[in-house]
Amino acid sequence: MTIQIRLLPATAATDVATIERITALINEVYETSEKGLWTDGAARTTTREVAELTRAGEIAVATLGEQIVGCVRVQRLEDGSGEFGMLAADPANRGIGIGRDLVRFAEGKCRDDGATVMQLELLVPRTWSHPSKDALAVWYGRIGYRVVRTGTLDEANPALAPLLATPCNFLIYHKDL
Repeated sequence: MTIQIRLLPATAATDVATIERITALINEVYETSEKGLWTDGAARTTTREVAELTRAGEIAVATLGEQIVGCVRVQRLEDGSGEFGMLAADPANRGIGIGRDLVRFAEGKCRDDGATVMQLELLVPRTWSHPSKDALAVWYGRIGYRVVRTGTLDEANPALAPLLATPCNFLIYHKDL
């Protein structure tokens, strides 16, 4: 089976099963990849947020057959650059290129929309090493992303900062498209 990637139409925001699947996938992946960074019970996203982002045309999904096995948020920033986030690949299907294909899709969409730079953000603990974050940093570097700035979550999303269980840095990566 081949991985298919498509931007969801705005109308998919009312498809409860699809929105719930995407939300569950993101939360499952981030629960593992950000274990120890957040207080207990903190979730990466909600069905409401995923529906809003879908309505805005910012959610792409990867499918194998009819099953959603990955997703990514793709958006244009105010400065005209592109950005991807909420990248998630189903743990049961890891290693077959879902993440790589989702990133390529996001980069291609932003390039087609006129962006010349792609951005991503990575939350990392300040005082200890997180295996998932270390692996992501290596992977992002291998596919051409470089850290251009280090900030804090307070700057990007002050409402989430109180939910952190440990001090973290917010790494901003860029890649020329």
